[in-house]
Amino acid sequence: MPITRKNGPLYLQIKKIIKDRILHGIYPLGTNIPPEPHLEQEFQVSKMTVRNAIRELADEGYVEKKSGVGTIVLRNTSTSKLSKGKRFTELLVEQGHRMEKTLLGAGMMGTASRPELAELFGPSCLCVERLYLLDDKPYIHFRHYLTPTADLTQAGALDASKGNSISSLYEWLEDQHFTLESFRDRFLVEAADAETSALLDLDEGTPVLKRLRFSYDGGGALIEYSVGIYNTQLHPYLVSYDA
Repeated sequence: MPITRKNGPLYLQIKKIIKDRILHGIYPLGTNIPPEPHLEQEFQVSKMTVRNAIRELADEGYVEKKSGVGTIVLRNTSTSKLSKGKRFTELLVEQGHRMEKTLLGAGMMGTASRPELAELFGPSCLCVERLYLLDDKPYIHFRHYLTPTADLTQAGALDASKGNSISSLYEWLEDQHFTLESFRDRFLVEAADAETSALLDLDEGTPVLKRLRFSYDGGGALIEYSVGIYNTQLHPYLVSYDA
């Protein structure tokens, strides 16, 4: 996983990567994360850098370092302000699944041929396209359309050529100083077209769940509009209601 000093302190970048792996079941609850020498080699950093990252994770309650045992995962749910937006994947991880994300593309796009996007964002917007894998099988195809503010268009996190997977889009938005306060979702069922069938490994025409999400900041401004296509034959969409 490539990291670079221009994206901030190395130990914080490593902390975010390890935390994301915990939240998505790559490092399951109750198991050990890789030993420090392994992480040093993976990220090509010093022992102190890795230890600082692990200390941060321990301070937040995600891991505990035990002498002679290793570093154990204690918690796999987020305390982020945006945790409501990430809750669905966390529910799957709590059930023992693994969730991985692949960046298919990212960058500016014109909206002239998409009237619905032009109405939301004007002449252009940022588009981030991702594929979620559930236990190594294609599960969700997402296209996120983001308001083209100066902060976002200048953010290096959208440079797919540098290998940055934007593993947590909502956390990345939080890092760019956007606080999402509300979400509005609409659900539809439609037949998988040729593109969806190829991406999700389905027969064309298979019924799929389509989720349209509108995400707003505290002032009611639209920050994100996303279209997600779910292969519910692999796993149903989950909703959790807390009392």
